[in-house]
Amino acid sequence: MHLRGKAHKFGNDIDTDAIIPARYLNTSDSQELAKHAMEDADPEFVKQAQVGDFIIAGKNFGCGSSREHAPIALKAAGLSGVIAGSFARIFYRNAFNMGLPIFESAAAAQEIQAGHDVSVDLDSGIITDLTTGKTYPSQPLPPFMQQLIADGGLISHIMKKLKK
Repeated sequence: MHLRGKAHKFGNDIDTDAIIPARYLNTSDSQELAKHAMEDADPEFVKQAQVGDFIIAGKNFGCGSSREHAPIALKAAGLSGVIAGSFARIFYRNAFNMGLPIFESAAAAQEIQAGHDVSVDLDSGIITDLTTGKTYPSQPLPPFMQQLIADGGLISHIMKKLKK
């Protein structure tokens, strides 16, 4: 499976308050959260982001609190995923639990620029900057994790299994 979209660039240490500001945590409505994704880091993000786009960020993306609202907001905003130099451990787990694919590649995070077209092959883990033609390795997603994402996250995946 391939994901493809435009890059939106952010720096290091993007915390969960920047991903979804605390003032919006009074709802768990994913579409309402999506309206405010990345608002404090870039107020224009939700106006510019298209379905399928990627966030490209530096190290320690998703640091801060363990709120699940952060990956929910990004997924509901229609992002294909996040490519970062590294991820905060709790965000990493929450992202997959919510069905948001994330990819770790310091080189891709540093070199891919805002506005570039990006593709990720989930089977191989290869990230391609389609604008420059350069490729970057990342960890391939095992079939189980791809199924978790395809099912919409851990809860949806479990519910699907229980119906069988």
